[in-house]
Amino acid sequence: MAKQRAPLEYNRRWQMRLWLFLVFFFLYAPLMALIAFSFNNSKRNIVWQGFTLDYYRKLFNNDSLMIAFANSLTIAFLATLISLVIGTLAAVLLWRYRFPGKTAVEGAFTLPLVVPEICMGVSMLLFFTRVLPWPNDLTWPFNLGSIVIAHVSFCFPFVALVVRARLASFNKEQEEAARDLGANDWQAFRDVLIPHIRPALIAGGLLAFTLSLDDFVITFFTAGPDTITFPVKVYSMLRFSVTPEVNAASTMLILITVVLMIIMMVMQNRAQKKAKE
Repeated sequence: MAKQRAPLEYNRRWQMRLWLFLVFFFLYAPLMALIAFSFNNSKRNIVWQGFTLDYYRKLFNNDSLMIAFANSLTIAFLATLISLVIGTLAAVLLWRYRFPGKTAVEGAFTLPLVVPEICMGVSMLLFFTRVLPWPNDLTWPFNLGSIVIAHVSFCFPFVALVVRARLASFNKEQEEAARDLGANDWQAFRDVLIPHIRPALIAGGLLAFTLSLDDFVITFFTAGPDTITFPVKVYSMLRFSVTPEVNAASTMLILITVVLMIIMMVMQNRAQKKAKE
């Protein structure tokens, strides 16, 4: 026989479900409206005139937009690789060693997470144009390189935090046992520590990739006239009007982000299951 709930418990469950529904509706209703109107057979977003895929065809036939998307993928891939290396080494350093000023260093790692992106964008612009000791007739070229450097500066702290949280559950006796069995530092790091932090590496890498792919503010300040990324291109399209083609481009960006997050969750769950086995 099913257990009968008390009236107070039933009311609380109903109120909680209603509250969750309102919260999710507030968060995702604008995104659902954007996706729906990307299929609108009208140049005006406020009037629905039928279903069409014409704007997605125009989107994929837009060479400048496809080049911008390729630039975003290239920047995100390079920034993710560099952030994984720097963030992992930084997390291991802060986890394993004690040194003067360690607390200050740990606090400095969180600065890119809390500093507004507009401030980081302006600071990176000033860094490339004024701070670097270039001669007066030379300047740092604003191209893929400058954007990658800027993206690494705010992506690798996320990787470091995720890896550091994973290292908190590591048993150092396993590493000591590997050394007792004849493994050197690199072998112990590769065969013992890396398998343990692999879920964090996957999560941190996909998080860094997603952040880099979606970034607009910092990229806007560090991109040159010949280097346009996908979010910056979508913004330039918005300055003229909000058309279904803009909605289609935004929908593609949302879809890519959601797919990456699903891949991250699946890979992380598989890595955790293998680690438990």
